[in-house]
Amino acid sequence: MINGLTDSVLVTFIVFCRIGACLMLVPGFSSVILPPQVRLFVALVTTFALTPILIAILQPLTQNAAPMTLALLICSELVVGSVIGLGGRVFFLALQTMATMMASAAGLSSIPGTPVGDTDPAPALVPLIMASVTTLFFLTDQHWQVLRGLMNSYDVWQPGQRLSGEMALNQVASRLSEAFVLTLRITSPFIVYSVIVNFAIGLVNKLTPAIPVYFISTPFVLFGGFLLLYLTSDELLTQFMLGVSSFLAG
Repeated sequence: MINGLTDSVLVTFIVFCRIGACLMLVPGFSSVILPPQVRLFVALVTTFALTPILIAILQPLTQNAAPMTLALLICSELVVGSVIGLGGRVFFLALQTMATMMASAAGLSSIPGTPVGDTDPAPALVPLIMASVTTLFFLTDQHWQVLRGLMNSYDVWQPGQRLSGEMALNQVASRLSEAFVLTLRITSPFIVYSVIVNFAIGLVNKLTPAIPVYFISTPFVLFGGFLLLYLTSDELLTQFMLGVSSFLAG
């Protein structure tokens, strides 16, 4: 009886390794404003919910297993969970990078903002966009897609199977490519706006060197940036969430 209880506890811990590593990196749950106790509670509840389903798969791997075998199994589960969580996290990191570019293009880079999901200071536009997409992440039930992906990951990366480093790196590289292509596409109006505005201001400055054109044009650049943000914000958030949901659904 004691041996069976020990195996059950060990199986639960191995399930927790994959789930905890994923929730440590996945968007929303990995936010610094979320207390560690809440994150730990969510990881434990998810682990206890999935362990009865997975115990038949994991128990043969833990029975009479050598300590080195168990250590390798735990390490592989941590790596798999980290790869799954990082796959979703890179979409938000790419959007954060492009949002910083948007703030610079709209003339908002000099306006400081309060960090929402990160500790690094950023322009006010960046926390606004990141808070919006994080809220939509939960409102559209994408966090349930993360849990579904964790469950389905046991069919792709089976416990005890040798994890290929090349496969993990290919997964991360593919997600990085998809994330930056998506965010570059949805923020491209601001790139075009920045090129046109800077070209026009530079041309006017060359024609009238005695007038401080850059200082005079600042309110007009800000107005154009706010107007462009007003016109494109709905489509930006919609296209980003569609890209994230398609990744999680796959």
